[in-house]
Amino acid sequence: MDIKEITDEIAVSGQIAPGDVKSLAEAGYKTIICNRPDGEGGDQPAFDEIRQAAEAAGLAAHYLPVVSGKVTDADAAAFADILKSAQKPIFAFCRSGARSTTLWSLAEAQTEARPVADILAKTKAAGYDMGGVARRLANKGRTPAETPDRSFEVVIVGAGAAGISVAASLLERDPTLDVAIIDPADIHYYQPGWTLVGGGVFEADETVRTLSSVLPSQVHWIKAAVAAFEPEKNAVILDGCRVVGYKRLVVCPGLKLDWGKIEGLTETLGRNGVTSNYRFDLAPYTWELVRGMKEGRALFTQPPMPIKCAGAPQKALYLSADHWRRAGVLDKIDIEFLNAGAVLFGVKEYVPALMEYVKKYRAQLSFQHNLEAIDGPAKKAWFRKTDADGNSETVERAFDMIHVCPPQCAPDFIRASALADQAGWVDVDQNTLRHKRYENVWSLGDVMNAPNAKTAAAARKQAPIVAQNVMADMGKGAGVAHYDGYGSCPLTVERGRIVLAEFGYGGKLLPSFPSWIVDGKKPSRLAWILKEKILPPVYWKAMLRGREWLVKPVAAKPEKVV
Repeated sequence: MDIKEITDEIAVSGQIAPGDVKSLAEAGYKTIICNRPDGEGGDQPAFDEIRQAAEAAGLAAHYLPVVSGKVTDADAAAFADILKSAQKPIFAFCRSGARSTTLWSLAEAQTEARPVADILAKTKAAGYDMGGVARRLANKGRTPAETPDRSFEVVIVGAGAAGISVAASLLERDPTLDVAIIDPADIHYYQPGWTLVGGGVFEADETVRTLSSVLPSQVHWIKAAVAAFEPEKNAVILDGCRVVGYKRLVVCPGLKLDWGKIEGLTETLGRNGVTSNYRFDLAPYTWELVRGMKEGRALFTQPPMPIKCAGAPQKALYLSADHWRRAGVLDKIDIEFLNAGAVLFGVKEYVPALMEYVKKYRAQLSFQHNLEAIDGPAKKAWFRKTDADGNSETVERAFDMIHVCPPQCAPDFIRASALADQAGWVDVDQNTLRHKRYENVWSLGDVMNAPNAKTAAAARKQAPIVAQNVMADMGKGAGVAHYDGYGSCPLTVERGRIVLAEFGYGGKLLPSFPSWIVDGKKPSRLAWILKEKILPPVYWKAMLRGREWLVKPVAAKPEKVV
């Protein structure tokens, strides 16, 4: 038996023999469901043999035969009835386990027991791809109509910085394009500003606009959440089973902040000295804690990569420490930066300048420390500490304030889709940002797997490239452009100075200015002015409107044929 656990309450496998039932009972299973019709295979025992073995072992046995490839809505409803009444855990089987998994998936959808993305993710983790029944799952486990409700020339999933920018760039190139953006949000955030909110420089309201006010006027806004993709059918399935068809798809929904991965964190966020600049409503609390702290212990954490704006965890440290220095209390505060990684910053050229500030603020650097649990009322946090040989142990830290950067991953509906790579990110060619398997799909921003820094500056560079490449695929425009991995991280080392890190693939330095204007390897007052005064209006008035200042793409030169 090759048992595949879907949840704690149900597992599936291919055909079993009567002799396997005793092992199932010893493993703790209470109920067996057979979903394979008798006589389907020449080497298959009859269900009655399985039933007798189950009764002898004290297990309940149910016979719900389903013809391969013909799982009906009624079959799923019958399976749901068994799930409701049967003693758990349950073991279901058929020829390969696929029918049983399909029945469970549809039953969960019919009873609305869990979201579609969760069903797809759990079955995918067990080794079964339920993408073929995604429409039925989105339709509460029932067979829907096959035709799309509406089709567009270009469909963009996600109305964040990347999605709006690529829509605007497309429409700048061709205002007649039929473009739709799918996003359930009402609000659009300027997320790069949250570090400055946490540092007392910006007010939170400066970083927010209504989504309708920043979308290009020609765009069709579909205010809904995506449940699944059917790339073979050029379709996006929405919650509620509306189907949107496309000729070309651009995927950029951002990433998921996985707060729940740290035990105890969600219960204490926003109180007990626990905060994060990674959330709009929490960044003001960071500043409240920093202003109020006169002595004690302040922790700043960074999870394993990849994360968006990899410099943000230490930016919070620098701005907090600079405030404490100016307030004359820095010598009474112990600061520790606990980083799951092995280095302070991934591009070595910027590390010397950052280390000067680490020393200036007397901050302790603790590498290979990954936050695993937190107890806010007790003011304690626990980290998994790993040494160079891979040995690990749990270590405890007390705190008066802790700034947490959460673990991050692709959204559930992406990870469960055919668009994802093994790690769950959208699988693209790192140069063209085109999907590796589906030629009419592109991706940009935080959700795709190119090895670049996940920053707003990267999205600003990527959006015109994707727009040009989509147009080139239509036979329009100046030809295919290539992305060089550009990303920027303005490291706010103190109020009024920034180390402006700009780099591309492989850590290659890609400065936007001559070194006599801004030397990115040194703290710069001009770079601070850029961050505080210039970049916000550039974001709102240029990037989101298709103005490609300093990021106009150039068609890649064709390779010479030898």
